[in-house]
Formats: sequence, structure tokens, C-alpha cells
Amino acid sequence: MPTSQQLQDLRSELTPPGEEPPTLVTEFATGRGRLGTLAVLAAQQQRIITSDRRSLLLLATRCADGPLGAWFAGLADGESAALRTLPALATACGPTGTTDTPLLGCQAYPSYLAWLALNGHPPAVAAALVANFTAWGGYCAALAGALRRFHGFDEEACAFFDFFAQPPTALEQAATEAIGPAGLTDPDLDAAREYGRLLQAYEGSFWSTLADLP
Repeated sequence: MPTSQQLQDLRSELTPPGEEPPTLVTEFATGRGRLGTLAVLAAQQQRIITSDRRSLLLLATRCADGPLGAWFAGLADGESAALRTLPALATACGPTGTTDTPLLGCQAYPSYLAWLALNGHPPAVAAALVANFTAWGGYCAALAGALRRFHGFDEEACAFFDFFAQPPTALEQAATEAIGPAGLTDPDLDAAREYGRLLQAYEGSFWSTLADLP
């Protein structure tokens, strides 16, 4: 089976069409979200992105002699770009008393990605990450739209969510080419399913932890 079809099937399996967005995203999309919660999100993302960037660079090093090395390095560059947009979001949302406090439910995702950077099989890790791009991007697009509509945020304040809301087509195509035309082996596909389910569970924990803040 072509690599592109394998990645599409994996995404459909892990994120079925019609799946409900996180409660926090729904609240903002309907004008009920609290900016203080997004201030906490920005603080948690500062930690997450810093960790994820290092994890991706480690993955790039592990497969530096092949195309996947450049792909992971490109993702790390994207994390660096996203990190530069966070201060404007945090400023627009206002102060939070938890800026320096890591929240367990929010930090599970980067902890698992760090584990994958050490122990995961790179092609399977790449496939698992690709499978989650569309869902994450959709949530970010919904938040960016809500912040403009209900809170009057400008381009700079929305830049973080806008960055991730961009269609992941180019990244997926690059991953397809990096994995190669032979595609993922059956063991790689099994590993990608395992990695993807856990990554999505930990991302779900991120959203639910924020939604449950007092």
C-alpha cells in the first residue's frame, strides 16, 4: 500500500470523522471561554514546545543519514517559530498565577514525546505525529476565529493559533516522501497506532486539564 494511503488510513482510524472537539474549544467557539484559561494554556505551551523541540531534534539525530532526519529537523524549526508567537498571546490573555507551575495533565504529552524520541522507531513516530496534525490544526483554527470574533484579538495575538491552523498538507507530503515509497512495515504500522493513540490520549488530557481549571 502506498505510504500516503497508509497515513490517511491511520489518521482516519485515530481521529474518526465527526469526533467532538474538546470542551475548551467548544466553549470558546460559542463565546463562553475564559481568557484566563488561555493564559494558562500559553504558559503550559511554553514548556511543551521547548521540550518538543528538543525531542524532535533528538529524533532528527537518530536518523540524520536519511530523509526522516531532515523532516524531524523541519518540525523542530516549526516549534521554534511557534515559540516566538507565544508572548503576544500571553500578553493579550492577561496575567495568570500559574505561569511557572507545570500541570500534570498538560505536560504528559511532551513527556511521552520525549520517551518516543529515545525509544520510538522514527518512521512510526513520524506517522503517529502526522495522524494528529489535522485535529490539532482544526482546534487551533477554531480558537483563532473565536478570539477574533468574541475578544477582538489582532493578528499578533492570534499568531500562535494561526501558525498551527495552517493546512498540514506540505508536512504530510514531506513525511510521505521521507518514509519512502515502500511504505511502513506491518510492525511499524502497529507501533504507529500505539504511539498515535497515546499521543492523542495525552493531548486529550491537555485540553481536559485546562477545561477543568477553576
